[in-house]
Amino acid sequence: MPLKAPETAPTATIAFNRLLIIMDDLRANCPWDKKQTLESLRHLTIEETYELSDAILGGDMPEIKKEIGDIMLHLVFYAKIASETNDFDITDVLNSVCDKLINRHPHIYGDVEVQNEEDVKRNWEQIKLKEGNKSVLGGVPASLPALVKASRIQEKARGVGFDWEEKSQVWAKVEEEMQEFKNEFNAEDESTIDHEKAEAEFGDLLFSLINYARFININPENALEKTNKKFIKRFQYLELKAQESGKQLHDMSLAEMDIFWDEAKKL
Repeated sequence: MPLKAPETAPTATIAFNRLLIIMDDLRANCPWDKKQTLESLRHLTIEETYELSDAILGGDMPEIKKEIGDIMLHLVFYAKIASETNDFDITDVLNSVCDKLINRHPHIYGDVEVQNEEDVKRNWEQIKLKEGNKSVLGGVPASLPALVKASRIQEKARGVGFDWEEKSQVWAKVEEEMQEFKNEFNAEDESTIDHEKAEAEFGDLLFSLINYARFININPENALEKTNKKFIKRFQYLELKAQESGKQLHDMSLAEMDIFWDEAKKL
C-alpha cells in the first residue's frame, strides 16, 4: 500500500521545523541549554512523562496538549545533542521509526492477512524476534515500575500464545495465590513467620491480580493511580475537617476520623 501524506502535513511540517529552529537557537545561545547532556535530561524526561500521565488520567485536554509539547521538546533535544557528535540526527530518528512501523505492519504495507488485534500483536512479536531480539521479554525496560512491568511482561507473553484460555482460570490462580499468602501468616508466633517467603507469595498474588485485570480489560496502573488520587482527596478532606474542629489527627480517635472519612466518601 503506497504511503499518502495527510492533509495536515504542510502545516505540521512548518510547526515541527519551527521547533527545530528554536532548538538550534537555544542550544547555541542559552547557557542552560548549552550545558545539557543526554544524562542530565533523562530525569527531566521521566518527570514530564509522569506529568502527561497525570493529565491523561485527569482528562485535562489543554494540559495533555501542553505535556505532549514538553515531551516533544525533549525528544528534539536528544536528537540535537546526538547530531553534535555525528551519532544521529532528528531525520535519522524519524526515518528509523517510519521504517520500523512499515516493517512491523505487513498487514498494511504487505500481503499478510490478519483477523483481529491479537493477530497483529502476535505478528509484531515474531517480527521483533526476526530483527534480532533474543527474547520476547527482551524489550521490557528493566527500569519500569514493577506494576507496569508486570503488565507488559504478561502482554508480551500473550503475544506468542503463552496465556490462560479463560478468565475463570486466572481467577482460580488469584484465589490459589491468596491462600498461599495467607498460609504464611497463620502461625500464632510471629517470630516463626518467614517474611522472605511471605514477600514472595505477596508478589505472586499481585502478579496474578494484574493478570486478571488484563483479562477483564482493566489497566492496573490506571486503576491503582485513580485509587491513590481518591484516597488523597478523602484524606485531605479529613485533615481540613479536623483543622476546622481545632484538632490534630494524631489526637483523634479512629471513630472520630471515620465520621469525616464517611463524609468525604459522599462528596
